[in-house]
Amino acid sequence: MSGKKKIDTGAEVMGPYSLGISVKDHIWLSGQIDNTQDGIEAQTRGTLAKIDGLLEAAGSSKHDLVKVTVLMTDIGHYSAMNEVYSEWLGDAMPPSRAAYAVRDLPGGALIEIVCEAFRGSGIQ
Repeated sequence: MSGKKKIDTGAEVMGPYSLGISVKDHIWLSGQIDNTQDGIEAQTRGTLAKIDGLLEAAGSSKHDLVKVTVLMTDIGHYSAMNEVYSEWLGDAMPPSRAAYAVRDLPGGALIEIVCEAFRGSGIQ
């Protein structure tokens, strides 16, 4: 039997939660933000970089993503976010995804991204 394993890069969290959890090859990442930068493009890049680090810490990569949820404080940011997100994905198969606007996000962030992956599923 394989129990839960914490995925941790040492980054600070804003509450009582884990940055990520894995059970066997299933990986769940908590919502990630980067509120240290201004603008949707910069915050999206910073958030995706955090996701890269967490997936790497879990022995995975964006190629293994199966589900992504994007929360934004302004749906008007959708096109700009999509440009950065598409560039980041590169040749990885795009995972299923939902994107929607919310009133506020923690720390005043403009974007928060939640991910789910299956380790080894994206091997080409």
